[in-house]
Amino acid sequence: MRGTRHTEHQILAILKQAESGVRAEVCRQHGISEQTLYRWKAKYGLVESRDSRRLRQLEEENRRLRTVVADLMLDNKALKDGLLKNC
Repeated sequence: MRGTRHTEHQILAILKQAESGVRAEVCRQHGISEQTLYRWKAKYGLVESRDSRRLRQLEEENRRLRTVVADLMLDNKALKDGLLKNC
């Protein structure tokens, strides 16, 4: 997946600017589409900077845990297949 050109801090600043001004002008100024602005608004909403950092940490932890679970499921399946072949 392609990464973003903007940090979360920049995204929050753009969202605050869009709330106080004309959205089309803000989008043009920062080189983003209105769809991107609405997607960011749905994801971050009125989240504070500290909360967005915590959200990012939780998403990263969730990603790592999903990877661990997937690896364990594969190991479990391999062990079961090995046991079935021995019987």
